[in-house]
Amino acid sequence: MGDVWVGVRLLGEGQRWAGRNGREWRFGMVPALITLVGYVAALVALVVWVGDLADWATPFADHWASPWGGLLRGLLAVTLVGGGLVLAVISFTAVTLLVGQPFYETIAAHVDTAAGGAPEPPDRPLWRELWISAADSVRVLLRVAAFGVVLFALGFVPFVGQTVVPAVGFCVSGFFLTLELAAVAMQRREVPLRERLRLMRGRLPLVLGFGTPLVLAFLVPFVAVFLMPGAVAGATLLAREILGEPTADAGPDSTADTAAGGPAPAGPPGA
Repeated sequence: MGDVWVGVRLLGEGQRWAGRNGREWRFGMVPALITLVGYVAALVALVVWVGDLADWATPFADHWASPWGGLLRGLLAVTLVGGGLVLAVISFTAVTLLVGQPFYETIAAHVDTAAGGAPEPPDRPLWRELWISAADSVRVLLRVAAFGVVLFALGFVPFVGQTVVPAVGFCVSGFFLTLELAAVAMQRREVPLRERLRLMRGRLPLVLGFGTPLVLAFLVPFVAVFLMPGAVAGATLLAREILGEPTADAGPDSTADTAAGGPAPAGPPGA
């Protein structure tokens, strides 16, 4: 259980860092807000036209006796809306990180500086960074989809589907959410996706302690917008923990010192 509480602690430290660095927190909310508006618009459109979509997908039900055709289409409509919500929750972080790459790179850099320094980021143009992030996110989402299909099927198993499967689902979501959030810090260190997966599986309780409470918080509307900057800061500390680097808490004036070119607050020596 020790690693679980370390993960919870790092999540809290990330949120405290965001609270102490108001400028980064405000800028870090912009990409999340943009993504949220786009997702809300897409989900509203899905709800408005889901009936037509269900009718189009089930032409064979036109001649079914009542009420079976309506029940089938109603079930399909509910499934489509539920699937859209799940997809939105799963992909929200990946899309937000892609939209706000420069913002979150800055947050990760400031946290690294305050926590004891980090290797210099790779000298790549922004378009290349965005391409790598997008490709990694697609590979992660494919893995999430595979887990989702299995968990969806297991959801029909009596008792297990209503108790164990939802708990496992939250843990799976927490793992992949943490993987996405830590990608900013890991890419600065040129750690490839396969290696990230291996490292995080090796510290699974730590990752779940960080990611599972965050998944539960993200289920509350608009909370993800406010927590996103702190989640990136906390994931940077988590990446340092997994890689064996010092994880000293960032001081309240870390951003000001960095912006001024002055020294970061004293902390453990860098890796």
